[in-house]
Amino acid sequence: MTGARRPRLAAGRARALGVPTRGTTNPNRLRRTDRWLCADPTVAAALTVPEPLVIDLGYGAGPVTTVELAARLGPRFPGVRVVGLEIDPERVAAAMPSARPPWLDFGRGGFELAGRRPHLVRAMNVLRQYDEAAALAAWSEVCARLAPGGVLVEGTCDEIGRIGSWVLLDADGPISLTLVAAMAHLDHPRSLAERLPKALIHHNVPDQPIHRLLSDLGDAWDRAAALAVFSPRQRWMAACAGLVDWRVRSDVRRHRLGELTVPWDLVAPR
Repeated sequence: MTGARRPRLAAGRARALGVPTRGTTNPNRLRRTDRWLCADPTVAAALTVPEPLVIDLGYGAGPVTTVELAARLGPRFPGVRVVGLEIDPERVAAAMPSARPPWLDFGRGGFELAGRRPHLVRAMNVLRQYDEAAALAAWSEVCARLAPGGVLVEGTCDEIGRIGSWVLLDADGPISLTLVAAMAHLDHPRSLAERLPKALIHHNVPDQPIHRLLSDLGDAWDRAAALAVFSPRQRWMAACAGLVDWRVRSDVRRHRLGELTVPWDLVAPR
């Protein structure tokens, strides 16, 4: 991810890079991601600047998740500005109501970020339609255009946001992987394999680190079966606590919310 940055283009004038997403979106689909964004210390450091800029990349057929992102980040990071970017001009036009708060905007753009230099980019459910090489190239493209200290959060979730995962990156590359699930609907940690980021999903095979993580998490979940009588949440927390070899970055408060974060270097494909 290192190297010389490309010259900055005027906002809105960069050639849009990428292809339109399928557009699937639902209210509250990204609530778990947004909750994590508001709590993660690396994200907080990136947004603790005057007038931080956040881009919601590829928000889909409707702007609801971008509006929700602005509403959730606003109280946590005063002065934040949120811009939703889409390649499809019809989606942009539909998202532009006659009256909107000054800290929320929409525009046409893709991986070039419309020439902007954001402090945070959220790109959820954008790269699933790309092959792995193209997805990794998109990582490089976006991270090269971040503001100093900025971060990218890229991942995927199911249609109503019950299970998902994302990677946190900065200009130097990936930092961590987070898995998340709604405890009331989690049958087994193996279900998380369906929603791994594009950079990992094809590497969930024996002898690869991500396969070992999901196997170890599943084994710890099975060993904690007796705690299911209290709640799936207690079982998940015990399973996360059992991952003693994984340098787990998340704490018990995040585990209580159905999250698990581990360093990227432990799950990066060989």
